[in-house]
Amino acid sequence: MTIFWLALVAVAVGTGLIYNRLVRLRNQSEGAWADIDVQLKRRYDLIPNLVETVKGYASHERDTLEAVIAARNQAMNATGPADQARAENMLTGALKSLFALAEAYPQLRAVEGFTSLQGSLEAIERDVQNARRYYNAVVRDFNTSVEQFPSNLVANAFRFEKQEFFELADETEREAPKVEF
Repeated sequence: MTIFWLALVAVAVGTGLIYNRLVRLRNQSEGAWADIDVQLKRRYDLIPNLVETVKGYASHERDTLEAVIAARNQAMNATGPADQARAENMLTGALKSLFALAEAYPQLRAVEGFTSLQGSLEAIERDVQNARRYYNAVVRDFNTSVEQFPSNLVANAFRFEKQEFFELADETEREAPKVEF
């Protein structure tokens, strides 16, 4: 009878340890997603200033400016990693068009405010990339735990589900937009 109780306690402790690991990884992934969200909000806050600066020098390039704002708004309203990644891909493309405009307007490149905004955007892009890398690493660990035996038994019992990675669709978009002059 004692062996039965010892085995039952061992199973309960093992289950508790696995459950706690799954909870910790889930909470880490949620925290990592919040970090991505913070960096993206910094990016979104910077974009209107960048557009306004360009507008002063290239106001007749209205379509490009409107595309950047529309892509920003869509990215701000995206939910979940997959939807957010699609929206970020569109925003990155729109920003590339905006920076291409700067190439056509040398007087814009000479404006200190514009170059400062570009530098800030590059720094934010690096921060987003680092946050994305950390988030995906935590999600990988969580998803592995959800699928591996014996933790998959606990995950299924307590309805832990795999999480989405925050992936970009195109390899060229894995880099921060280049803003060289």
